[in-house]
Amino acid sequence: MERLAFSCLFLFISLLALADAGSIGVNYGRIANNLPPASKVVSLLKSQGLNRVKVFDSDPAVLNALSGSDIKVTVDLPNGLLFAAARSKSFASTWVQKNVAAYHPSTQIEAIAVGNEVFVDPNNTTRYLLPAMKNLHDALVKYNFNNDIKISSPIALSALQNSYPSSAGSFRPELVESVFKPLLGFLRQTGSYLMVNAYPFFAYESNADVISLDYALFRENPGVVDAGNGLRYFSLFDAQIDAVFAAMSALKYDDIKVVVTETGWPSKGDENEVGASVPNAAAYNGNLVRRILTGGGTPLRPKADLTVYLFALFNENNKNGPTSERNYGLFYPTEEKVYDIPFTVEGLKNYHDTPRTAVPGNQHARTPVNGSGGGGGGVSKSTSGNTWCVAKGDVGKEKLQTALDYACGEGGADCHPIQPGSTCYSPNTVEAHASFAFNSYYQKKSRAMGTCYFGGAAYVVTQPPSAYSIPFPFSCI
Repeated sequence: MERLAFSCLFLFISLLALADAGSIGVNYGRIANNLPPASKVVSLLKSQGLNRVKVFDSDPAVLNALSGSDIKVTVDLPNGLLFAAARSKSFASTWVQKNVAAYHPSTQIEAIAVGNEVFVDPNNTTRYLLPAMKNLHDALVKYNFNNDIKISSPIALSALQNSYPSSAGSFRPELVESVFKPLLGFLRQTGSYLMVNAYPFFAYESNADVISLDYALFRENPGVVDAGNGLRYFSLFDAQIDAVFAAMSALKYDDIKVVVTETGWPSKGDENEVGASVPNAAAYNGNLVRRILTGGGTPLRPKADLTVYLFALFNENNKNGPTSERNYGLFYPTEEKVYDIPFTVEGLKNYHDTPRTAVPGNQHARTPVNGSGGGGGGVSKSTSGNTWCVAKGDVGKEKLQTALDYACGEGGADCHPIQPGSTCYSPNTVEAHASFAFNSYYQKKSRAMGTCYFGGAAYVVTQPPSAYSIPFPFSCI
């Protein structure tokens, strides 16, 4: 009994010591017609110990309600205003005056999210992003807020070309020179951080046959070793974030911090939305809170304590899309909890996840390319549940040929269709044939963890190779 008491005391002291290891916030979306007034929402946040909130606009009622609350706020300049903010310094200055200077510091605005998942915005606003951010920063300097308030922009994981293994994380090639190098340079110059939206739910939903649910929900599992860096991952969330860190590192921006501006799990979904349930949502968010408040950084950056914003505060009944879109809330509009999880170190003392009953099934785990989404405009993900394995053309013909020989030989890929005179021989290039062979092997192995690597010569895509202009015998996909 004394040993048990000592263990409990030690755990409590450990939790207190790690209280500043990370920070939990929440996204306060309002695409609904039945939500409580902002004043009651602020009281709810305070009662739950939530001291960070992110909104998708700069509504005066919300910002006034937050005044004097000591809750830190991230406001958003919507995608629809990017063009105006990029074109006109005067517009950007006026926007900051009306939406920031009018409230700060009584309302503790700590960041401006410029747009949301701009690279997947169908209105093609990417070109306006960085100019808008620079004009807004200039406006902050004008009001002497630039040291208090950071400027960034939330990216979806679809901005990555590759995220498996995590060590091979890279940004989409067409975005590197035009967006990410100047964006990361701006963040470094202004002392800001990269905002990232990450949703392991989408990866699990689309690949439940090869991704362990325990791996997706932060539960006990054997882990997955990244062949590129030798690190073992015990959660899909960590693997996704480290893919972003690796992509930044590849561009020599190891010093930029990451804030996870959206992540969550739906408590309800349509029949085909595998994994959407109250128990799974409770497990994901509850274990994530424990992971962030007590777990330090990621395997790749163990000292990089994370700030994470859960998506979302309420179920929002007016959101479009599948049923899951309306059921990410931690609370019903009545302010009743959808499921009971803590948000503070103190609350973690009495928190216990209820593991699922073991069921047979494939327990492989894999980090997908697309685990993005959320936000005011709806959750984005691959429109297909399929993934393909393709060759990295930039590794050189010699490395591709070696990997191709392995795939068609010892690997047992079906390479007959790419032999001379066969249906998939054209285009007759090493890269195209390697992509075919790699994909044959990958699909044969049921897209399992580690089957699309080939010594760094391959990577996973979530759309058919033709969507990326990747050399491939397209008629043979």
